[in-house]
This record gives sequence, structure tokens and C-alpha cells, in this order.
Amino acid sequence: MKHSNMRILLIEDETGIANFLRQGLEEEGYFVDLAQDGASGLSMALTGAYDLLLVDWMLPGMTGLEVCRVYRSEKYTSPVIFLTARDTVQDTVLGLQTGANDYIKKPFHFDELLARIEVQLRPKNETATDTEFILGKIKLNVETHQVWKDEDEILLTQKEFDLLEYLIRNKGKVCRRSQIIESVWDIHFEYNTGVIDVYINALRKKLNLKKDEDYIQTIRGIGYIAKELEQV
Repeated sequence: MKHSNMRILLIEDETGIANFLRQGLEEEGYFVDLAQDGASGLSMALTGAYDLLLVDWMLPGMTGLEVCRVYRSEKYTSPVIFLTARDTVQDTVLGLQTGANDYIKKPFHFDELLARIEVQLRPKNETATDTEFILGKIKLNVETHQVWKDEDEILLTQKEFDLLEYLIRNKGKVCRRSQIIESVWDIHFEYNTGVIDVYINALRKKLNLKKDEDYIQTIRGIGYIAKELEQV
């Protein structure tokens, strides 16, 4: 498959892994630039020349987490995928909250990484006609990409926003994990749906949902549902 004009920045300090990934991605038709430390990687990323960033979590000097945080603070929106040996929920939440779109745990199969890259670079279909949605004290505007709770604006990553939008659009309906992963992540193959739980936890924290604001409920073993309080 050819990916003409798609540029990827790979920030990875382990030379063997970096060369393997670069060669594999170039064989798939991507243009790949390599940085082997966080500071130089960030400098390259801030040129705005890349369609996607692959960032190792543990880098010399400046961590991948710091690279992603600064990159997002400069309002760049290209997808970021973390390459990481870390696998705790806390680490994953932290990575996603800095603005990463996805993460893949080392060691991984190249085909899996390739599939995740293709998902992130796949054009999004804009079919929605409604622009503003309400869920209790939460208001979401698709057109301006803003979320408020009461009068406070809540800053969400792209994927957090997409997940909240999906749940609100399906308010009152049980959203199965398979439906969420297909609709929000656009993934139609076997995938660890545990990533959904990580994003739900991050959403609840950012929205600062109190005990009496159970707008996003867990349906154990099935998925999630967005409900108005009077529906509970």
C-alpha cells in the first residue's frame, strides 16, 4: 500500500528499533524522519511538517511525555502514538491526557503498529448535521470543538472529545464496547477494548463528575451509557 506524501516523525533512541521501524514504514510508502532524543524530536515536530508522530516514552534528556505535552500546547493536532514498555493504567491515562491519540506496548508486531497508524491517518467522515449537544451540565459543540461543564470550558484531547460526542449522540442507549471501538477508533479488527476504560476514566476526571453527576455509567461486561440524571 502506498501512502504518498504522508510524513511520519519517529522519535526513538534505540538505534536497532529505530532503523527497523524506519525501513518498514518507508517500504509501506511513508516518508520517515528520525530523531533520537526528545529535544531534537520536539524541534522537528514543531516545524509542523508531519502527519503523525511515533514517540518513544523513555527518551534521553526530554521524555516522550514532555515532547507530546509541549507539542499539544503549541496547538499542533497531528496524531501522536506512544511506543512504550509501560503498561499500568496510571501511566496510560497520563500519556493520553498529555494529548496522545494511541499507545502501543513494547514488544509489538509491526503489522499491529501499521494498522494503528493507518487508523489514525484515515480521513474522518463528517456526516453530522447537529452541532451542539447537552448532557446534564455538560455542553458539547461539534463545530467549535469545545466542551463546557456549567460555565467552565473543559479541554479534551481529540479522542476524548470523539468519545464524549459518541456517547452524547447516543444518549439513553447502551453503547457496547465493540460499537465504541468501531465508531470512535474506526477499528474493525480484534483490539484490546481496555483502552476505552482508560479514556472513560480520563473523561470523568476532566469533567470532574461528582457522585450525583453520574452522566456516564458503566454497564458491566457490556459497555457504557450516557444518561440524564432524571433518567437514572
